[in-house]
Amino acid sequence: MHSTKLSKQHWLLILTLTLLTFVLGTSEFVIVGILTDISSSLHMTNAKAGTLVSAFAITFAIATPIVMSITSHFPKRKWMLFLIGSFILLNALCVISTSYIMLLALRIMTAIVTGVLISLAMIVASETMPINKRGLAISFVFGGFTLANVVGVPIGTVIAEWYGWNATFMLTTFLGGLAFLTSFFVLPNKLSQIRSSIRDQFSLLTKPRILMAFFIPALGFGATYAVFTYLVPILKGMGAPNHSISLILFGYGFISIFSNILAGKIASHNAIGRLQFVFLVQAVVLTSLFWTTNHFSLGLANIGLMSLMAILLTTSTQLYLIDLSGIYQPKATGLAASLMPVASNVGIAFGSALGGIVYHQGNLMNVTWVGGIVAVGASLLTFFSHILDQKQKKPS
Repeated sequence: MHSTKLSKQHWLLILTLTLLTFVLGTSEFVIVGILTDISSSLHMTNAKAGTLVSAFAITFAIATPIVMSITSHFPKRKWMLFLIGSFILLNALCVISTSYIMLLALRIMTAIVTGVLISLAMIVASETMPINKRGLAISFVFGGFTLANVVGVPIGTVIAEWYGWNATFMLTTFLGGLAFLTSFFVLPNKLSQIRSSIRDQFSLLTKPRILMAFFIPALGFGATYAVFTYLVPILKGMGAPNHSISLILFGYGFISIFSNILAGKIASHNAIGRLQFVFLVQAVVLTSLFWTTNHFSLGLANIGLMSLMAILLTTSTQLYLIDLSGIYQPKATGLAASLMPVASNVGIAFGSALGGIVYHQGNLMNVTWVGGIVAVGASLLTFFSHILDQKQKKPS
């Protein structure tokens, strides 16, 4: 796999990893669409049912880097197949859950499995592809999450409406079976296996350059979610009919597919150099909403641009963290691969909270300024990181 072109074997592996992230994403995100069904069935409040979402996100963020560090020496193929098998079992048990406590425990364990599998998928995509095609491969793998939001979640929600929320977990169990079969036949046997101590792994987090790179996607996602979290009230303020909001949100998700494609192109050359300007454009797009939402058509077009900008950072920052790990702590690439998904969750939580504070202080549309300011912060952090990269490349 050292050529500069993608062979059929490469593409088969890319599509297998994309299917895996689609399945994992559907399982993670669909809970939002079936939350009221769960709360009604298990006789609890929607607020209590909502802890199933927050518990998943918190567990994902905390457990993923820890488990990746502890298991860095595991054979990747066998470990991934074991985790996919565990995912199938956990989702099957969700089908027969009869209490909140049981479902919460299963979702927490699923979060651990999901975080580790996502990180491993990114490592496999990075190390098995020609160097100039890594960005394309990882953008496809990230694309699985986009498809999960656009296709998987709506299907899972409809199934819950027709047959009950338990049936949605039957769907994710079935999809997990497909992911296991394709992975069993396609995942290569000879994947890197690095033996290192937990101390070696976590020493990566003491490197200032790694921490700087971590907060680039955290701020990037934070900028988007400061606004996106409150997109429904923004749409209602624009005069969007209630029956059209779900269609608009579907359109938002559909546009993000193209954002994912562009993310791969940005990552193909001078990714961090390009990304500093991407964040500046994102800042303009987000702040423009303050004015464009006064006109329905202009507002919708601006929201479409917001979706297009939302995940342009994913592929570049994922590869950047892995590459920086190769420089500062080569034994910790597993931990490095887990940092981007963790950073995205940190950014989502940070952006949503920050937007919420501003929203409750007064004018809803002030969240657009918050998003713009955070995006400028991401641009500045990227700029400084790029400058340091350039200095490092210069001969002493």
